[in-house]
Amino acid sequence: MAKGADQAQEIARGAAAIRKAYPGAFPKTALILGSGLGAFADKLQNAADISYGDIPGFPVPGVAGHAGRLRIGTVGQTALACLQGRFHAYEGHAPAALALPIRILKALGAERLILTNAAGGLSHEFPAGTLMIVEDHINFSGQNPLIGPNDDSIGPRFFDMTDAYDAGLRAGLQAAADKSGVAVKTGVYIYCLGPNFETQAEVRMLAGLGADAVGMSTVPECLAAVHCGMKVAALSLITNLGAGLAPGALSHDETLSEASKAYAQVERLLVTFFAALEG
Repeated sequence: MAKGADQAQEIARGAAAIRKAYPGAFPKTALILGSGLGAFADKLQNAADISYGDIPGFPVPGVAGHAGRLRIGTVGQTALACLQGRFHAYEGHAPAALALPIRILKALGAERLILTNAAGGLSHEFPAGTLMIVEDHINFSGQNPLIGPNDDSIGPRFFDMTDAYDAGLRAGLQAAADKSGVAVKTGVYIYCLGPNFETQAEVRMLAGLGADAVGMSTVPECLAAVHCGMKVAALSLITNLGAGLAPGALSHDETLSEASKAYAQVERLLVTFFAALEG
C-alpha cells in the first residue's frame, strides 16, 4: 500500500467511490462480519450493495464464508455499514492494506467499528458455541498494519491501547445479551497469522499467555480503527476447541458448520445491540 500523500489519495479515492454509489448520509456505525456470519447482512433493510471490487483500496476476500461486499442499510432504526467479508494477512495482503478500508470508513463518517470473528477456544471453559465479548487482545502475529511512515492527519505515531475495546460498547453488548437471553462470556483474543490452525504446544502456550480464544483476524482492524479515533467492540464466536483439547482434526468446514449452528444467537444479540445504539 502507498505511503504518505499517496495514502491520503487512496483513502480519498475509496471514499469517493462509495459516495458515488451511495450518496446518502453514511452510517456512524460499521460492522465487519467474520467467517460464517455473513448472513447477518441480510437483516439490513432498504439496503444498497457495493462490491469490494468497485471500491479502490478494498481487497477482494478469497476465503469461503466472506462474500466481499459493502451493504449499507438499517437494522431497526440504526443505520449500519456492513462489511460482508473481511481480508486476512494470510491471503497475501500487505499488513498496511488491512488498514485502508478502515480509514476509508472513518473518512466517510463512521465513528464506531463492531468486529465479529470465528475463533478457537483455548480451554474447556470456551467450547464451540460460546459467544465471547472481547475485552482485550494480544497481537502474536509479529505484524502491524501501522508499520511505516505515519500520517499525522489520520492518527498519532504512538497511540494508547489501554482501552482498545471501548467499555461503553462492551457494556452495550452485555446488556443486549442479557435482554435477548443470549449467554456470553468475556475474554482475551490472541491474533496469529495462520492460515494453519495452531499445534497442541502452541495452544498450551497461548493459553499460558492469558488468552481465551485464538483467531486470524480482528486485531489489525482494531489497531487501524483505534489509531484513527474510532471506538471498537468485538464479538468472537468460538467454533472449535484448539488442537489437543478435543478429538479430531480441525478444519475450516467445521468453523463454518459451527458458526451456522450458533448463528441465530449471534443475530439475536446483534439486532438487540444495534437497536439500542444512538446515532
